[in-house]
Amino acid sequence: MHIANLKIMSDSVLQILFLLVSLTAQASGAAPELARPNCAERCGNVTIPFPFGIGARCFLDNWHEIVCQQNNTLPILKKIGLRVLDISLPSYRDSRNGMIRVSIPAVYSNASCGANRIGMPVSLEGSPFVFSQMRNVFASVGCNTLAILNSTGSAVVGCRSKCDISRYNDCSGGDGCCRTSLPLSLLGFNVEFQEEGEHQGCQYAFLADRSWFFMSKFADLDDLRQNNPFPVVLEWGIANNTEYAHELMRQDYPPSSCDTCDLFFDILCPDGIGMPFTQCYCQRGYRGNPYLIGGCQGNLLDVITVKWLVHFQICPYNECVIKSGGHDCVLGRKTVKFILIGVGAGLGALLLCLFLWRLYKYIKKRKEIKLKEKHFKRNGGLLLESELSSPEGNVEKSKLFNSKDLGKATDNFNEDRILGQGGQGTVYKGMLADGKIVAIKKSKVIDEGKVEQFINEVLILSQINHRNVVKLLGCCLETEIPLLVYEFIPNGTLYDYLHDPNEEVPVSWDTRLRIAMEIAGALFYLHSAASIPIYHRDIKSNNILLDEKYQAKVADFGTSKSVSLDQTHVTTVVQGTAGYVDPEYFQSSQYTDKSDVYSFGVVLVELLTGQEPISSVREREGKSLATYFIDSMEENRLFDIVDAQVLKEGKKEEIASIANLAKRCLNLNGRSRPKMKEVAMELEGIRKLQNAVGIPLNQEDREATDTYAAVLKASTSLHADAIAFSDAQPFLPVATW
Repeated sequence: MHIANLKIMSDSVLQILFLLVSLTAQASGAAPELARPNCAERCGNVTIPFPFGIGARCFLDNWHEIVCQQNNTLPILKKIGLRVLDISLPSYRDSRNGMIRVSIPAVYSNASCGANRIGMPVSLEGSPFVFSQMRNVFASVGCNTLAILNSTGSAVVGCRSKCDISRYNDCSGGDGCCRTSLPLSLLGFNVEFQEEGEHQGCQYAFLADRSWFFMSKFADLDDLRQNNPFPVVLEWGIANNTEYAHELMRQDYPPSSCDTCDLFFDILCPDGIGMPFTQCYCQRGYRGNPYLIGGCQGNLLDVITVKWLVHFQICPYNECVIKSGGHDCVLGRKTVKFILIGVGAGLGALLLCLFLWRLYKYIKKRKEIKLKEKHFKRNGGLLLESELSSPEGNVEKSKLFNSKDLGKATDNFNEDRILGQGGQGTVYKGMLADGKIVAIKKSKVIDEGKVEQFINEVLILSQINHRNVVKLLGCCLETEIPLLVYEFIPNGTLYDYLHDPNEEVPVSWDTRLRIAMEIAGALFYLHSAASIPIYHRDIKSNNILLDEKYQAKVADFGTSKSVSLDQTHVTTVVQGTAGYVDPEYFQSSQYTDKSDVYSFGVVLVELLTGQEPISSVREREGKSLATYFIDSMEENRLFDIVDAQVLKEGKKEEIASIANLAKRCLNLNGRSRPKMKEVAMELEGIRKLQNAVGIPLNQEDREATDTYAAVLKASTSLHADAIAFSDAQPFLPVATW
């Protein structure tokens, strides 16, 4: 190891000797230029480096313009109007601060000092200059005087001088003179004098270069006063928000380097400075002007001197290759070995992290798959699959959806996709991969003991194909609670259509009559023409949806019951919506097909009157719309409660026929109520009679009527296949649309 080090040192010595020999054979190079080409570099005995300059295109901006007066011997900083004593470029050795010394007069307090010698304060606001806090002091001369320097910022400093002026000192004792340090970020100031005791003579204050102040020799205070004006040091830079500053900072490092103000000033970009500073300097081994593009040049002798130190300071662990104007650190064998070990360890750690991440993802995915399989089995997925695969099954395999597809369809069941919420669950709007818009119901609970019956009912509902019943497209059994997928119905509920109507488009009598006919046809189909009788158990205007042509769609089978053909009723805990519940069912807990008829009667009265089933407005007559309607019929006040639009468009005979039908549906004795088949037929007859007398229908009503008649005719001829269950079971609970 020692031999290797000796070899490196001997190689370095040989390189230095070679460069020294080369140096003696080279002509001495000219000093680097400090000003821009074709620009004056001096005014009198003051060197003017760029960004300062004399004449057009020789300075960076107006703040750096120098005018050379008195036969080119007196440099003046034009924008501020101060005499320039000298300018220094930032240096790597002296904390990299750029300095400019200027001459500033003292500030006098009274006429006894001479009226023509009163100085004016200097303001550096908005400039790239600041009074140097480290290089200047504030001094005051006077008898029994307190001098206060108020900066344009919030800082205040001051000092107090006594009345003993028999001798002069360095102002540290305060005998006729005092001094103090400047505040940070000083850009401008004014001086306030406060006399303390009997006034004796002139009072004045000034800023001065700290080194000049202490190195100058003064016999007395008058001698000090005669030196007015005084040299003051400003720190300077250039604005860092200019393209030229950006170009300087883009230069390769080395030979030059540029920093912002928080690196080289004794302030951290203070508030009040007109612009942030940028200062540039030449790196070690280079000299010249860093503010000129390519202005830092390598001096061969300096480079050799620096390179001797570089090996031990900049490249302590590497081999240093010396070249004119710069140096390179070349990796040694030992360093390469350490780097290879480090890189290998880093790659190994990275590969281990990647492996652990992949393992975590795999375990998480397997856990999710196992959970989905558990939910699928618990929710009757195996039973449903066997039904789908059986030769007798007519159900398409697309009836089973996976949770991933439904998650994508609803943006992971985002709240923005909610269509409605109810006691049974939440309905989301979704779009499947094929672009089809669907409604996905996420239920709250399911009876795990009724899985077989639930699957059978899903199969039955998925085969229902009635134009006025919302179609069940399928389900997803991979989640904790099964999801049901329905066709999407765009125009909301009948309740909203009746009770929050668009003022410009009132609900016409023809539309009301058609909707009533469509609801009755759907209930007739469920009671009598479906493969197994179904009691809806929650018929209300909120559960009647309207499609794009405002055709009725019966929805929400969350509390529905399927019954065997030989059953006349089901006994259940009373459920339903106030205002629609059959009073007979409420008393007996026995639900029959006539209970659906009663609820339909309430909806029919809603269509006639436009009033809500429960309303506090009818408090005197009774909050229930059904009771209010029956009382009005018996008191011969029917046309007093009928909706104004109905009275305007409908004939009284038609209105009376519909009212009588509604009254029969609302009979307190269920056996006296008509069946839904009779209701549907009677509504169809009224509708045909209306068309026969020439009442015009709009296109939508005409299409709906023609189609409905064909469906009703087909429905009455259907053979009801018996699919028996041991007990009536509930459908999967579903949220209100």
